[in-house]
Amino acid sequence: MKNPRDLIKRPVITERTSDFMEQRKYVFEVDLRANKTEIKQAIEQIFKVKVTNVNTLRMPAKPKRYGKHSGYTSEWKKAIVQLSADSKPLEYFESSV
Repeated sequence: MKNPRDLIKRPVITERTSDFMEQRKYVFEVDLRANKTEIKQAIEQIFKVKVTNVNTLRMPAKPKRYGKHSGYTSEWKKAIVQLSADSKPLEYFESSV
């Protein structure tokens, strides 16, 4: 298995994802090549929790302009992780809210 800290890049914290935290759902930016089982194992290993469900989606590149220069943002992958009812909430998110 790959290093779990290479698969999970960063948490995604927005208004919508902070509403997910009440339902024990957490959102992460993950590696584009990571699959659901790798993401599940990485979250369980890093945070020592039990994951029940993982949903993934690819965020497409968007066109951006800066003056006369134009280009695209990077494509990235987002994972929504559902924790089991008996697992503890992630402290990483509790300190930032």
